[in-house]
Amino acid sequence: IKTAKVTGPLGGPHTAEWGAMGDGRTAVIEMARISGLALVPVEPIDRRDPLTATTYGLGEAIKAALDDGYRRFIIGIGGSATNDAGAGMAQALGIHLRDGDGHELPYGGAALADLESIDLSGLDPRASECEIMVACDVNNPLTGPEGASAIFGPQKGATPEMVDQLDAALEKFAAVVKRDVGADIKNMMGAGAAGGLGGGMVAFLGAELAPGVDIVLDTVEFDKHLEGADLVLTGEGALDSQTVYNKAPIGVSRRASQRGIPVIAIAGTLGDHYHIVHEHGISAATSIPNGPMTLESASEHAAHLITDATRQVIRMLKVGGQVFGQKTK
Repeated sequence: IKTAKVTGPLGGPHTAEWGAMGDGRTAVIEMARISGLALVPVEPIDRRDPLTATTYGLGEAIKAALDDGYRRFIIGIGGSATNDAGAGMAQALGIHLRDGDGHELPYGGAALADLESIDLSGLDPRASECEIMVACDVNNPLTGPEGASAIFGPQKGATPEMVDQLDAALEKFAAVVKRDVGADIKNMMGAGAAGGLGGGMVAFLGAELAPGVDIVLDTVEFDKHLEGADLVLTGEGALDSQTVYNKAPIGVSRRASQRGIPVIAIAGTLGDHYHIVHEHGISAATSIPNGPMTLESASEHAAHLITDATRQVIRMLKVGGQVFGQKTK
């Protein structure tokens, strides 16, 4: 784990953590730890403000990793407090975003309404040496009723009026990006992720957007570990109808199913309509609590509960083998 002094989502100083892989060339950065909603206090005063929140710190973290020699990046972009389409990140890396008077735009998504030109000449030249994978688990476009502002703006503190303002600003941003950068990101799937950061990373850094689970599985060479396996155990905090939207257990089961390997999921809880996962390659599922308990208690004793649940799953498999094995003889 490495640290860097960066700019937080509200413009103040923040110490960010990022990971360095053992290969010496891959940096793992979670934007939520730099420009995330969890970093913005809501009590005693709600300071969420998507009009001015910035991704500048993310650009600073990328620059710190470049300084340390890293040229391959895995960047997770969920949980943002921002709606600036990565404008702050771009500025931190040397790209100039200017208004009609030639002045640099201030922080935040609202400022994009004044964007008139983008100058890439100052972009850190080391960026061209990089491979950047962006873990993106939503397919929302940049703008419109399913876009970044409309879908994710309210949770970041946007009122209906702010949503309209931010969406119009992103429309302007997309138009200038298309003209000056040559990237058409307005309707790109995933461009609306993290307040438009998905689109910004593609436009400014040539990043590739991919489901987070696939990036993780490829990084740990999961397919190699499947060779010779008879069973896969996977896990999830809550297994429910949302799990099928490419969350980790589904990514695991998809790859295992291609090889005919059954998958059992062990979850913190089995939520509404969890049975739908059986249609997506998960053969069976169980939960870890062994009795009524609070979330705090379950979290405190998670290691023991997971171990015990796994042991019981294996015992049931052994019993099943004995019972059904005898009947088929």
